[in-house]
Amino acid sequence: MTADPLAVHKEPTSSSEAARRAASLIVAGIEGTELTDQAREVLDLGVGGIILFSRNYRSRDQVGELIGALRSYAGRKLVVSVDHEGGVVQRFREGFTRIEPMRAIGERGDARLAFELGQTMGRELRAVGIDWNFAPVLDVDTNPENPIIGDRSFSREPSVVGEFGVALAEGLESEGVASCGKHFPGHGDTSQDSHLELPELPHSFERLRAVELPPFQRYAEAGLASIMTAHVLFRALDPEVPATMSRAALTSLLREELGFQGLIVSDDLEMKAIRDHYGAAEAAERSLLAGADAFLCCAPNGTIFEVYERLKAPSSEEFERRLSESSLRMAAFQAHWAP
Repeated sequence: MTADPLAVHKEPTSSSEAARRAASLIVAGIEGTELTDQAREVLDLGVGGIILFSRNYRSRDQVGELIGALRSYAGRKLVVSVDHEGGVVQRFREGFTRIEPMRAIGERGDARLAFELGQTMGRELRAVGIDWNFAPVLDVDTNPENPIIGDRSFSREPSVVGEFGVALAEGLESEGVASCGKHFPGHGDTSQDSHLELPELPHSFERLRAVELPPFQRYAEAGLASIMTAHVLFRALDPEVPATMSRAALTSLLREELGFQGLIVSDDLEMKAIRDHYGAAEAAERSLLAGADAFLCCAPNGTIFEVYERLKAPSSEEFERRLSESSLRMAAFQAHWAP
């Protein structure tokens, strides 16, 4: 994906256009296994994407029908996503290939297997209508006490994580499903779970360059589709806010230094690392200004609307510029990946 679609509008943005752009940046969770009133309400808002979970899945046929109903009701481009890493993080199980943890793949020492696994994932997901898979994990598993990454990582070696992660992502994308490298700039060495609290890492920038960043650099160089942010405070990058809200992390490092041109998506704004410290709406605004393009609101609740209300009212020229830029990037992402 190139930066060509990101020409910035010069005219002031109307309130209706700002609202449309704001909604398009939200990737929302829904309830149930069929098209419900809650799903209709979310789609009526104009969200750019839907994320599905095990709560939305009974069978391949059922989830295919659900996705078809979502697209039909939306009547527009809509990306439908899922966490389908393998191991403990595989939302669709019955009727899908059971995927072992990524550590087991990395230990086999053959990146071609990761590519073929990505192809298998991509074929099966695409067959039911999924456009976007939040995989691979590009975190380096350097902390045995890490409560959330562990065997979701390919390896304790950055070079292996980068090689196998890119191979899996290329396999996915060869079958028409966008990949997403996560969690930038690295969640592998934390001893806290960002679902429950805000992790902090005191590592020097030299350490980050040597260990955490190489897999993301390789992913960026491969021109792959998207990267997810980490709700982790990296003091060497930004002592004030986690990477999800840090311009130093998302713009200076990821965009400018690593040269990543794809979509930047936040991790779930309902996670306690964000909710308990900032609130989802504030975090979305600050994340947009930092350089993120899309925002995960995974719970089927009012957070989706809180984020929408905050994003649709640009508070500055810079906010308006970023809203325009990210909505154009999201539109280009949808045009490429959604049917």
